[in-house]
Amino acid sequence: MIWFEFAVTGLLAGFLAGYLGIGGGLVLVPVLSWIFSRDPAIAGMAVQMAVATSLATMLFTSMSSLLAHHRRGAILWPLVKNMLPGLLAGALLGSLIADRIGDAALATVFGVFALLVGLQMLRGVIEPGTRPLPGTIPVLATGLGIGTLSSLLGIGGGSMTVPWLLWRGQQVQKSIATAAACGYPIAVAGTLGFVLLGDNQTATPTLGYVHLPALAGVALLSIVGAPLGVAAVHRSSPLLAKRFFAVFLLIVALKMLLR
Repeated sequence: MIWFEFAVTGLLAGFLAGYLGIGGGLVLVPVLSWIFSRDPAIAGMAVQMAVATSLATMLFTSMSSLLAHHRRGAILWPLVKNMLPGLLAGALLGSLIADRIGDAALATVFGVFALLVGLQMLRGVIEPGTRPLPGTIPVLATGLGIGTLSSLLGIGGGSMTVPWLLWRGQQVQKSIATAAACGYPIAVAGTLGFVLLGDNQTATPTLGYVHLPALAGVALLSIVGAPLGVAAVHRSSPLLAKRFFAVFLLIVALKMLLR
């Protein structure tokens, strides 16, 4: 039964990775936290383990989503290149913070963040072309902030990168595609940090904080779901994509704050 749960979770997370550019983490963290909390051996670090495992699955989901968006020519690659050093450094820093603050505090931070972003996304569509992208240093600093919070919360960065790019006047499809590309370096550096920081002395097969059975079950089906999400977003109106994103974030926030 638990393998079925991992598979369904992976399919949904993969679809949302492609559709929203979020790497699936806003699905994986609350769902995996609930699954892991049912195991007494790891219940005390359920959220930390869910965050780490979510980042590890993005090594597969982000690549699948990234390639699908790249084939459509939707990724702003020069921007991704400028953000890259900040994304990598921030992702390592985020894993360190998550290890130190504890499981309950991490769940609260995750819930508050999802709530704030969801409310912000409901405020309305920003027309493209109204604000230019900033210079290299501000972009680098933005990458550092996004990488830190993304690794801390086990998300691909889309919940910050997408609103930021929309605010900077980019089209929603290009914003989502670029967020998907930014998610991969976050996944690499963040996973490395959680592997090095976690405790392997549990009965459950783990690699640091990464839950290996969950990683296998989720990753396999997420690869199937990601291209479906990409196809869906390119057939959707920008307003529909943004509203769906916002409502989804609010549901996740309530789930984590009321756990």
